[in-house]
Amino acid sequence: MTSEAYIWIWLPGEYEPVVCGRLVADNTLFSFVYGRSYLERSDAIALDPVELPLQENIFSPSFGETHNVIRDSAPDAWGRRVLLYRSGGRPLSELDYLLQAGSDRIGALDVTLEPAGYGAVHTDPHSSVEDLLDAAQSVEAGKPLPESLANALLHGSSVGGARPKSLLNDKKDKWIAKFSSTTDYYPVVRSEYAAMWLADQCGIDIPATVLLKELGKDVLLVRRFDRERCKGQWCRRFLISGLTALQLHETEAVLASYPDLASFIRRSGKDYPAGAQQLYRRMVFNILIGNTDDHARNHAFFWDGHNYSLTPAYDICPMMRVGQTANQAMIIGENGRESTLRNALSLSGQFGLSFADAKMINQELTELVKDKWDEAAERGALTKHESTMLQQATILSPACFY
Repeated sequence: MTSEAYIWIWLPGEYEPVVCGRLVADNTLFSFVYGRSYLERSDAIALDPVELPLQENIFSPSFGETHNVIRDSAPDAWGRRVLLYRSGGRPLSELDYLLQAGSDRIGALDVTLEPAGYGAVHTDPHSSVEDLLDAAQSVEAGKPLPESLANALLHGSSVGGARPKSLLNDKKDKWIAKFSSTTDYYPVVRSEYAAMWLADQCGIDIPATVLLKELGKDVLLVRRFDRERCKGQWCRRFLISGLTALQLHETEAVLASYPDLASFIRRSGKDYPAGAQQLYRRMVFNILIGNTDDHARNHAFFWDGHNYSLTPAYDICPMMRVGQTANQAMIIGENGRESTLRNALSLSGQFGLSFADAKMINQELTELVKDKWDEAAERGALTKHESTMLQQATILSPACFY
């Protein structure tokens, strides 16, 4: 069993990574130690000022196998499925997942077995959308993969979420490619594109998105906001998930709440109250379109070593439901996760909003969704039947207004 690994970081504004510390095995747990040379750097930043403050120490994880901020760099459900597929079903440890995921992972951290020679062994493969889609479909069907396709899919195995996806590079941008699934019973990819366009119309900050049709399948491209050009090179932006911001373990996700994220922005953000008010807008939009997959990993924050700031919104998609009532994935207000505008209003003061201003946002977004859904559906290439089905099931559900 591997007993240690090295954590690399891209510091703000830099395009070359440096080793910041190492993970050391302690039975089934992995403690973290900052490197002495890293601590001596004038530009060093703490990976997490709460759980991993910038000081000499052996930091054991508060819960789980490793620290939340490092877990954020590990594969999620889809990536773990890909890696298990490649392993032939052999059980993998948390460190295996960290080490075997593609190096172009989300955020500004990477994990290797060696503390030197990073650039010589980590290059980004270039694959076409067709190759990536082919590979994802083969994994879903349990078919064997040629090595070329296996490597292409491995490139995106560190991307979060449960749905098939990979990473795609072109000459100007880096993208996350999200694919339709064989288990979809409604047009999930096209619905997500429609919802993302509509979110933009509702004053929600979103990344650029492109809807494609490849090999008869829907593909959504989402421009990566954790990558930016600096000094003519690609730089990586440090991200943490909403779960990490709340210092919650995966098993405690049910405790995550929008008001608590707003409080985190007030304490640690550089754009309060604007950031908290943007979060309120996203929460209300999710209620209105029936996006009940708004768990804490579907929210994230940039970290520059001094302040946190809300990233653009992502993974916004109407979810089909049985019956009219629904619950969001995170707590909204005094009535817990109940998906109603009244519940959203109940703790609106924690978002830096007066009751009257919060009510105005509710009314504004309700009217925008009502007025612009047909155009959103058309832009998402939804048929009239598909659009009507979503309206009847989840868009502006009457239960939102109970």
